[in-house]
Amino acid sequence: MDFLKEAKEISEELVSIRRDFHQNPETDFDLNRTVSKVKEFLEKEGIEYIETSKNGICGIIRGNGEKTIGIRADMDALPMEDKKSCVYSSKVEGKMHACGHDVHTTILLGAGKILNKMRNKLNGNVKLIFEPAEETTGGAIHMIKEGILENPKVDAIIGLHVEPNIEVGKIGIKRDVVNAASNPFKIRIMGKGGHGAYPHSTVDPIVISANVITALQDIVSREIPPTDSAVITIGSIHGGTAQNIIPDEVEISGIIRTMTTEHRAYMKKRMIEVVEGITKAMRGRCEVEIEESYPCLYNEDSVVDVLKAAAEDVITRENVIMLQKPVMGVESFAYFSMERPSAFYYLGIRNEERGIVHPLHSNLFDVDEECIKVGVAIHCQTALRYLNEKKK
Repeated sequence: MDFLKEAKEISEELVSIRRDFHQNPETDFDLNRTVSKVKEFLEKEGIEYIETSKNGICGIIRGNGEKTIGIRADMDALPMEDKKSCVYSSKVEGKMHACGHDVHTTILLGAGKILNKMRNKLNGNVKLIFEPAEETTGGAIHMIKEGILENPKVDAIIGLHVEPNIEVGKIGIKRDVVNAASNPFKIRIMGKGGHGAYPHSTVDPIVISANVITALQDIVSREIPPTDSAVITIGSIHGGTAQNIIPDEVEISGIIRTMTTEHRAYMKKRMIEVVEGITKAMRGRCEVEIEESYPCLYNEDSVVDVLKAAAEDVITRENVIMLQKPVMGVESFAYFSMERPSAFYYLGIRNEERGIVHPLHSNLFDVDEECIKVGVAIHCQTALRYLNEKKK
């Protein structure tokens, strides 16, 4: 089946849907209007669905067989102003689809429409997974806990993200590790405050903090192999009220990013050891809180092979870019990749002639809407290949 042709035939409808989402962005789990539109579309197409995880939705297309592939899209926007001038700019003050989730949702709806019409030709099922709160805590983990990957059991799952550094009509795929894991942290350094003229009578938490911050960077530069990627970012330091007062405490916050589960565990362990060791040596006390945030996103070779072949069918081999380096940013699809064999790819949206060059999370972010039919076709072709190809 020519899925690109099928996608072109519903392109006008899909562009209209995307623009409606773009004009009416919602954030976090507060997606009542967005979810209402998704349910309305699924009902119109005769696709059964269940509601899950504080405004998560899962559509189910039942074919002939038990084998099941999941396709995931995120739905939430960002809390920022839309500063671009076009007919579909955000109408909601302080909210904007600056990361392309409106496009992701639209593509999944389009793929669902086409696959549902040919469900009798599918040797298995398709789950359409619409995730809330990707930009905050991630709806994926809640959906998984509530059993979204069961009944029927999902055997593999795919997803995409728009990418402004790849030209429209092309995609990027990476094997193995695709995105970093993240661990936000807070450190409280507690000393003994006093007059700045008499530091010997105090335990200065600012000096302790300076030593801690320097030492934390040594974990990356001297304990992680130089061929591997890891980052400790200190994002904020708060302490003190005046130039001549040594405060009682300092609060430091930041985030750890790692590319393997092994390095993730090691970095967390060493952060605690370093902070506690330095603080104790300098006569202070500390509290270290490290959050468990998004894990590493891993692509499984067997699913990547299916996706790559499907994409080559749709847009030809020269338009499928095999990416060599992972991304230090995080992605909640990682939770799905920890549970099932997965393939996550990047959909090109760049069009320099039209000025569509701005990065993700920019106030001027936009996409070349030609990308929609490409994403729809690749999703459909991948699902068909996965469900209907016989193993050699």
